[in-house]
Amino acid sequence: MPIKFPLGVDSFEKLRKENCYYIDKTGLIKELLTESFEVSLITRPRRFGKTLCMSMLEDFFDIERDSRSDFEGLLIAEDKELCAEWRNQ
Repeated sequence: MPIKFPLGVDSFEKLRKENCYYIDKTGLIKELLTESFEVSLITRPRRFGKTLCMSMLEDFFDIERDSRSDFEGLLIAEDKELCAEWRNQ
């Protein structure tokens, strides 16, 4: 199956299910969970992936579905303990 370029795709689930080109940003999840922040402010220039990052976080923490397959092969999936404690909880 060829890899697609996700022009205009802002859904992490759709991006993963349709085998789109993706630069793994799941390290952000681990950073948010393991670092101590008083406030987490995510700022980037326009068209820099803020909505996609929020969709990724939503999919990881969504308690209404099992998002395990969306994160297979990505950095966050390597941390089994963190995923067991936080994914879909």
